[in-house]
Amino acid sequence: MLGLVTALTLTACGDPADDTVSNAAPAAKGAKKAEFDLSPNQKRITTPKVDAVAALLPAAIRERGTLEVVNSAGSAPPLDFYATDDKTVIGVETDISALIANVLGLKLESNTVDWANIFVGLDSGKYDLGLSNITVTEERKEKYDFATYRLDNLAFEAKKGAGWKVNGPKDVAGRTIGVSSGTNQEKLLVTWSEENVKNGLKPTDIKYYQNATDYYLALGSGRLDAYLGPNPVAAYHSASTGQTEIIGTYSGGGADVQGKIAATTKKDNGLIKAVHEALNTVIKNGTYGKVLKRWGLSNEAVTSSELNPPGLPKTNQ
Repeated sequence: MLGLVTALTLTACGDPADDTVSNAAPAAKGAKKAEFDLSPNQKRITTPKVDAVAALLPAAIRERGTLEVVNSAGSAPPLDFYATDDKTVIGVETDISALIANVLGLKLESNTVDWANIFVGLDSGKYDLGLSNITVTEERKEKYDFATYRLDNLAFEAKKGAGWKVNGPKDVAGRTIGVSSGTNQEKLLVTWSEENVKNGLKPTDIKYYQNATDYYLALGSGRLDAYLGPNPVAAYHSASTGQTEIIGTYSGGGADVQGKIAATTKKDNGLIKAVHEALNTVIKNGTYGKVLKRWGLSNEAVTSSELNPPGLPKTNQ
């Protein structure tokens, strides 16, 4: 079988703002939906300072007393996005940033920029740490250090009660599947469709969408069998509306490499070891799991944080 999927473009390897999803859509009659706190007064999950981990901090950061974290808000819930006041940044990335700061005994300072300026700010030393759904890649490892905290997955999302699953290429043969143009999700569908045709199966009817409202209307009306996009967006939408369900997930790194989301620092600036230990602390004490559950992302949990693991190959970026 050909590689399941290449690098996740919209949420992990590029600015995810184009996949923004509203939580305003009402649930279908009788549908069960999860309730998410979208207010600016977030009752965040907290954890105590751990002196032994805080001692690993570079002296300058420890003496300053703040952790300057950079994110790219305006992306799709439940990542980094604006609360109902349209100015307070909330989401799973912000909550995990807060846990790291708790363990290190630092005050969290959250800085919101556009996607490209995350890396500009890390390069210049303006920001200490990037948490914005950043995927580990071999190319990025040349300039940055990483401590992983989530899996990087894609998901097929279908109308609730679809009655079918996607386990591989044959499952999308003859199906009508939506995708965003110019993404690696599109490459996945094209590759699978071509493989199916070679094996005597029907091609996939690929439909292109550039905004969530349109493809969710198509799912609801039955014009689409499923939509392929970033797992966090699909997981949040399916939980918050009760109208859809995830029928298959795949690594954002392809069949050979599991894509991984990581806290990111400038290479060799001395911070990553403390962040790595802080993440393992909150994974072990259960607060990390509570944060992922809070935002409907338990299916992207890791059992431990990895320091600079194998990243997506340069050929997949």
